[in-house]
Amino acid sequence: MRRRQGSFCTAQTARLTGLSPRQLDYWDREGFVRPSVARASGYGSARRYSFEDRVRLRVAAKLRAAGFGLNKIRQCVQTLRRLDPSREGMADVRLLVVGSRVLWARSARELVDVLQEGQLMLVFPLGKEVRGVAAAVATLAREPRLDLFDLDTRAPRRARARRRF
Repeated sequence: MRRRQGSFCTAQTARLTGLSPRQLDYWDREGFVRPSVARASGYGSARRYSFEDRVRLRVAAKLRAAGFGLNKIRQCVQTLRRLDPSREGMADVRLLVVGSRVLWARSARELVDVLQEGQLMLVFPLGKEVRGVAAAVATLAREPRLDLFDLDTRAPRRARARRRF
């Protein structure tokens, strides 16, 4: 927990995120990911990044390595902030990169497409459906078969109709 409360200089942040100090400088100047503890205020001043800043930078670096441009990554960040502004429980969040899509796994049953303005997709396990259909087929197999076109089922009706007269 102590590590989450400290701040980190540009060199430490670069080493821990896999980004170069020059990349961090560019992203700060562009307003993409700015250090939240201390911003650069002139030549020789030091930026200080928080733990959360470093997490954001690592995620952005992974998306960048996956071929996403800064505009797409910025869109992902904005959508994630809008969908979950509290940032509580972010350690359990999963981002899935599928082709040109970035999906946020909110739970085992929900995915959110962060590049499609947070479109929700529901997920359900097929195994449960397969087991349900197999059980229904087994129940159906145990029931007596009633076929209207089978001659064996017509014979008793004719016999009953003759007895009435």
